[in-house]
Amino acid sequence: MSAEGRVIFVDDEEEVRRANGQSLDLAGFAVETHADAESALRAILADPPGVVVTDVRLPGIDGLGLFAAIQEADPELPVILITGHGDITMAVRAMRAGAYDFLAKPYPAETLVASVRRALERRALVLENRSLRARLDAAVAEDPAFLGVSPAITRLRLFVREVAQADVDVLVLGETGSGKEVVASALHRWGRRAKGNFVAMNCGALPDTVVESELFGHEAGAFTGALKKRVGRIAHADGGTLFLDEIESMALTIQVKLLRVLQERVVEPLGTNAVQPVDMRVVAATKIDLGQAAAQGTFRDDLYYRLNVVSVEIPPLRDRREDVALLFEHFLRKAAARFNREPPPVTPAIREHLSRHSWPGNVRELGHFAERCALGLSPTGPAPAEPARASTLAEQMDRHERGLIRDELIVAGGDVRVAAEALGTPRKTLYDKIARHGLDPNDYR
Repeated sequence: MSAEGRVIFVDDEEEVRRANGQSLDLAGFAVETHADAESALRAILADPPGVVVTDVRLPGIDGLGLFAAIQEADPELPVILITGHGDITMAVRAMRAGAYDFLAKPYPAETLVASVRRALERRALVLENRSLRARLDAAVAEDPAFLGVSPAITRLRLFVREVAQADVDVLVLGETGSGKEVVASALHRWGRRAKGNFVAMNCGALPDTVVESELFGHEAGAFTGALKKRVGRIAHADGGTLFLDEIESMALTIQVKLLRVLQERVVEPLGTNAVQPVDMRVVAATKIDLGQAAAQGTFRDDLYYRLNVVSVEIPPLRDRREDVALLFEHFLRKAAARFNREPPPVTPAIREHLSRHSWPGNVRELGHFAERCALGLSPTGPAPAEPARASTLAEQMDRHERGLIRDELIVAGGDVRVAAEALGTPRKTLYDKIARHGLDPNDYR
């Protein structure tokens, strides 16, 4: 068993150490026993285990002192305290300070085994999250624009770097939310035009009457409402990069004028016959097949061929599954920082959703999911709609009770003891209600 799966058991009574060690060994754990806190602490610091189980009353440094030393070394290492009945109040305070669990003497072997197993599961999750954060830090340091380790994103990163140096117009292909503007921005930053302006325009977000003025600019009095001269996006991108997103939405009449700009590298603002030379790279992005659109007559074929000098295709998120967890951690950090919160733990329910969901909205959808998690909202979206028929009083009370218990489990971090105390309910009663409502405290840890 790996180091993080080891159990260190501390008790000064030899019979207790031997009996509990055997119970844990028979349950399949790698157990190491110690008679005092000092020797246990040396072993813990030299080779951190997965969980520490310690009696509160020990010679020399007691169990609470050992717990405090462990907290200082690694606050996320689970510590289970063994207490006599007179120490339960003290143990509850220790749990509020970060102890994982406490067992009141005498306790059956299966209770110890169950608590250790849950603690090891949490420890595995903590270590997995740490590994993910370390990978994320390394990836951000290497290249914050293209986070990921999949072959697909690696190929994309290398290709974009190569194309950026060529200073050619580029057509970016990708589904909704796949990161087309990220690619366009990278082409700008990594090319020789990095010191110029990066000018972005979503062709589908503006009406046709506005797109023409936005692109080409206008002179004062060029049309009703044109009170002063306006520099268009094309002129503003001179010396830099013009990014045209959703170019398939551009009207055919404007496509004709854009084609001339691309061919002649001059722009003619509305209301004047004077032309202005422009030196820029054009990056156009689309979520459809422009070749098919040109064949159907909804997009000019000459403009398509002029734009399609080099094409970059962004893989959808479902084709780079190994990058989902890394990207989620990145977005979760950003969202938590924006909301001035600590990033919440990644629960098993969140991990399951990350691995099973197909992410049709790609990276954008994943970012929104991370924001919901950072805010503590239901990670998989709103609850299903209630039936249209009127609910009975009992059904309404059940739903209300389930919501109260769920909310308290969220606040308590999945700790049933804390939730029961807050709700003023006996712990056994709360466990029964949790089972009846189909809730799992581990989902909120």
